Amino acid sequence: MPDGSEQLSLTLHRSIGEIAAAEWDLCATSENPFVSHAFLSAMEDSGSTNVRTGWLPQHAVLRGPDGQIKAAAPMYAKSHSYGEYVFDHGWGQAFERAGGKYYPKLQIAAPFSPVPGPRLLIRPKCGISIAAMAGALVQACEGLDLSSVHVTFCTEGEWTALGDAGWLQRIGIQFHWDNNNFTNFNDFLGALSSRKRKALRRERREAQNCGLEFLTLQGTEITEAHWDAFYRFYQSTVDRKWGSAYLTRKFFSLLGERLGNAVVLMLATQNGKPVAGALNLKSADTLYGRNWGCKGDFPFLHFELCYYRAIDFAIANNLKRVEAGAQGRHKIQRGYLPQTTYSAHWISHTSFRRAVANFLVEEEQDVRAEMAALAEQSPFRDDPQ
Repeated sequence: MPDGSEQLSLTLHRSIGEIAAAEWDLCATSENPFVSHAFLSAMEDSGSTNVRTGWLPQHAVLRGPDGQIKAAAPMYAKSHSYGEYVFDHGWGQAFERAGGKYYPKLQIAAPFSPVPGPRLLIRPKCGISIAAMAGALVQACEGLDLSSVHVTFCTEGEWTALGDAGWLQRIGIQFHWDNNNFTNFNDFLGALSSRKRKALRRERREAQNCGLEFLTLQGTEITEAHWDAFYRFYQSTVDRKWGSAYLTRKFFSLLGERLGNAVVLMLATQNGKPVAGALNLKSADTLYGRNWGCKGDFPFLHFELCYYRAIDFAIANNLKRVEAGAQGRHKIQRGYLPQTTYSAHWISHTSFRRAVANFLVEEEQDVRAEMAALAEQSPFRDDPQ
């Protein structure tokens, strides 16, 4: 391998607790909370990522000859394809119909979090390249005799480097709001077309006229009673969507305890009792919308808590953007414009790899055409894109 990587050694760890938080975070840096030691340990210590949920930690650590960690990756042996938001169920079904064994596979991701950010965490100025890390991961996959390695919601730079290293490249779409130096919400509204501006004002007015009080809480302001209420909302959302409640109640307490003010909980209360909530995490420049839930029927409350109050918070705290999670074309008319997301995939089986590669060529053409069509729906008078 390049960069002197013949002297490197890769180890896999069944718990993030086996890796010193300080060493891990030197690689992860502080730009994205979803790959921090605190977030990943909250997942594991709460019982949210384990054999039960099909997310078995196999965290990858690359060490130099002195034993110092040079690079790392949050990696899991997956027994299914749920909770990833980059859908490869069809790949697995096709491979297994042909007699192959798709699962378990290796997944490098922030669990249950469709949040773009770094995935191959390389310590700054250590001289290790993404190609060296990619080569070590391929060796681990082949050594374990597994079907594939998947790096999902990675950065564009990682995606490019992995493609250069021979990995298959895939793109997707999310919707993000960018702060164009707005001073307040009305300033943002002023950038919209008249029709869209009126629609947003009406939605906010109707949501705020339901007799609700709105709270934005951070860090130690969030009590266990708040988490109890939010967990009920989370379970309600899961039940309505016929999903699985991967996250345990304990996870939310540990999240607040370990990430502090990076946790932002927005609540709506009625007569002093919470009726809806939206959970966000914050980095130095971005607010990441995560989970939402509601007990009751309140017009436009989802938009108010998840989108508009997120914009309010971002402007007030000088954040550059709000990332509102996966899917949702309805976000466009509310100022969240389409953005490209990236993933890269290593498939061990040659013929299967060729079939997936052909599929991805066609899919990329469709995604790019969809991106162009969605961009035409921008609500802004002068589209900043």
